Amino acid sequence: MNARKRIVVVLAIVVLAAVAYALWSHFVDDEDANGLTLYGNVDIREVELAFRVGGRLQSMRFDEGDTVAAGDVVAELDAEPFEEALAVATARVTQARAQVSKLQAGSRPQEIARARAGVTQAQVVYTNARREFERVNGLLATGASSVKDRDAAQARRDEAAAALESAREALALAQEGFRAEDIAAAEADRAAAEAQRSIAETQLQDTKLVAPSAGTLIARLREPGAMLAAGAPVYSLSLRDPVYVRAYVDEPHLGRVAPGQRVTVTTDSSGAVYEGKVGFISPRAEFTPRSVETTELRTDLVYRLRIVVDASDEGLRQGMPVTVHVALENDDG
Repeated sequence: MNARKRIVVVLAIVVLAAVAYALWSHFVDDEDANGLTLYGNVDIREVELAFRVGGRLQSMRFDEGDTVAAGDVVAELDAEPFEEALAVATARVTQARAQVSKLQAGSRPQEIARARAGVTQAQVVYTNARREFERVNGLLATGASSVKDRDAAQARRDEAAAALESAREALALAQEGFRAEDIAAAEADRAAAEAQRSIAETQLQDTKLVAPSAGTLIARLREPGAMLAAGAPVYSLSLRDPVYVRAYVDEPHLGRVAPGQRVTVTTDSSGAVYEGKVGFISPRAEFTPRSVETTELRTDLVYRLRIVVDASDEGLRQGMPVTVHVALENDDG
């Protein structure tokens, strides 16, 4: 091998060594005087927006790529069937409340007066029947009346007495009002009607699809006129705030990281530096995810960290690889 070939071989070895070192330094945690360096990705946080009720899709107010704020109405169902259901439920509540009021109020004054008049009438009939019986019974000893006449007068007296007792009971019921059990049953029926109306109101409100958080609509999955089942996705929303970064630390460095610890996050696409803190450390070890591993590290156990970024911008996009620098306690700065 001449000198030129030896130089080429040496240069090739140097290049391969440099590449290997670069790969190792990118995928393996690095602890130096400036702290601990970890690697991870911005968490993918998406929500599929769907109606809780089924119906005909009437309108969609946004397109893919539009940004929305929390509380924005993004789509609506045809509300007419739900408005009609609410009207029926409201009428049912009115009916049930009227029934409770009727039972609680008891009999009307006119009904009580009629019952009292019935008692008076029955009392007069009974008095006359009793007197007639006494007269016929007195004449029986003189022979002016027969046993048959006395028995008939006695029957009319007893019948009048029973009618008088019935009239008195009717007056007592009218004055006392309805039974407590009847009132309780009516009140339960009223409560059920009011609950059904609340359900109808909720379903009517659910015809408007509201964004739960600020974000960007990354998919428009339906179009107006489509018939939807409850829970059928309409939009896919990428959540914008807060931004989480998923990173991993190996067991030897686990004791150097704690929740609340300050970190900085950088990306390969810009020179921006984002501030954040460690929000969560998984209590369970797992194998290094393929998104951040090398062939040599596939059998290593690591612990997942969640980094909460304080103030993010469009520079941090979901799924983007990032570098996390953890300021250790013995750092100078």
